Amino acid sequence: QLVKDVCASAFDSAGQRCSAARVLFVQEDIADKVITMLTGAMAELVMGDPGLLSTDVGPVIDEASHKELSEHAERMDREAKLIGKVAATDATAHGTFFAPRAYEIPRLDILHKEIFGPVLHVLRWKADQLDQVIDAINATGYGLTLGIHSRIDDTIDHIVKRAKVGNCYVNRNQIGAVVGVQPFGGENLSGTGPKAGGPHYLLRFATERTVTINTTAAGGNASLLTLAD
Repeated sequence: QLVKDVCASAFDSAGQRCSAARVLFVQEDIADKVITMLTGAMAELVMGDPGLLSTDVGPVIDEASHKELSEHAERMDREAKLIGKVAATDATAHGTFFAPRAYEIPRLDILHKEIFGPVLHVLRWKADQLDQVIDAINATGYGLTLGIHSRIDDTIDHIVKRAKVGNCYVNRNQIGAVVGVQPFGGENLSGTGPKAGGPHYLLRFATERTVTINTTAAGGNASLLTLAD
């Protein structure tokens, strides 16, 4: 379930959703197994024409996005470890197709900004480092979506309470919010105020006006005051 949800969160829509997964934190005890399963699942993904039912991943939106992703991949090839990459085909040799890939990175701060596309970064963490992981996530300043996979209720509650994130998803993918059904919106650099689709959203479109009148003001022109009569 974890690998299925991670692939959907990171690579559906070619990773071009604001809620897409950019970083996967995996507990060290199970990291090797999860990474093996992840690379296997990625090998099954098909990149191609989004009009075909057999396609899992289509192109990115434009040349500028493709260029930025390619430059990021070149840097990751130098500074991180490539652990998975979707195979290209003759059909994807032209246009703005960018092969989804996953890198294992040594620490979170090597990511200087959000990479808007199908690139997943994997980080290992030890069981006693949970609060450090949450602090590192909060320190990025972004807080739109966070996915949690755990069977331990206390761990889930702890993360939900400490993480500065607008939408938390537990034991499912993190890209399925339906506006009008589930309120959606982030915190900090990912947004402020009422969530789209929430009960308070209408207030975002309202304008407050304040009029202040001194009703105890003395004096006045008698002629002007009687004009209304």
